[in-house]
Amino acid sequence: MDYIKPQRLCVGDTVAVVSTSWGAPHVYPHVFDQGLAVLRDRFGLRIKEFPTTRMSPSELAANPQQRATDLNAAFADTSVSAVIASIGGDDSARILRYLDSDVIRANPKILLGYSDTSTQLMFCHNLGLVTFYGPSVMAGFAQLLNFPEAEVHVRKILFEPDDTLRYEPFPQWTNGYAKWKERDNAGRVDELYPHDGWRWLNGSGIRSGRLFGGCFEVLEFMKGTRHWPEEEFWRDRIVFLETSEEKPSISQNRHWLFNYGIQGVFDQVAGLLIGRARGYTVDEKVELDQMILETVVHQFGARDLPIVTNMDFGHTDPQWILPLGISAELDCEQKTFRLLEAAVV
Repeated sequence: MDYIKPQRLCVGDTVAVVSTSWGAPHVYPHVFDQGLAVLRDRFGLRIKEFPTTRMSPSELAANPQQRATDLNAAFADTSVSAVIASIGGDDSARILRYLDSDVIRANPKILLGYSDTSTQLMFCHNLGLVTFYGPSVMAGFAQLLNFPEAEVHVRKILFEPDDTLRYEPFPQWTNGYAKWKERDNAGRVDELYPHDGWRWLNGSGIRSGRLFGGCFEVLEFMKGTRHWPEEEFWRDRIVFLETSEEKPSISQNRHWLFNYGIQGVFDQVAGLLIGRARGYTVDEKVELDQMILETVVHQFGARDLPIVTNMDFGHTDPQWILPLGISAELDCEQKTFRLLEAAVV
């Protein structure tokens, strides 16, 4: 399937900011405004908010249809070049029944977010659109000034596309943010750690395929629904998965991976990427790697499948933008990961 790429962003473009999950902009407006300031001041973008963007968490929880209405409106609005999630949560699957497939398909544009935004990224991807797993306004952009390399990365993916893009480890990372209750902490992060390297656990040679993935826990909401991919979808996909800030146990991660194995996913995909696990100790990360090898390679026989862990996406910062539907390549000998085409036009 040839996926429809959105137009690239330019200085002066308008981006819609939507709250399709949790009402964090209402609870922590100073953090939200810090993220908007980065979009305006560093990237030269204009901001458009919608009725639910700053709505309270209780109101958002009571009105999934209204959240969907705003997302539909953002796609329908011809003045809007991109749609960015304010933050994630654990509730956005409830809006999917109200999304307008015809409107979204007819108005392809950048849709960017991570965590609970996985539901909308998958929905729009199933319509044939390239979608973007990456920073949200409050968790990613608000803290971007701490990570100049991440700002460059955003520009290369969304503003200044090349025919190929090689992903590189960011030199430093953090597990989280300073407490948001304090206004002075709007853009501050916790302790910074030097990058400790990707872990190439399995595989050899060069494999390529189209990217697909999201947050482990959120994708569990989608299994068994009409939104979950059919078996043939997985052929030659490079799948990326990452754990949330809730730090699921090694056992829980195994259960989820085991389900992918039962579906036959590991028999078909071209690669498996695992994001840096937030909140895990060094020993727990080693245990996680061992579990992945035991489950994917030994229990399900994916002996040639490239598996790379501790990669720069997900619930730690800074994080890459990973475009669903774009062709990518894993070189197990050179230990490189790159896009084989631009994600925007």
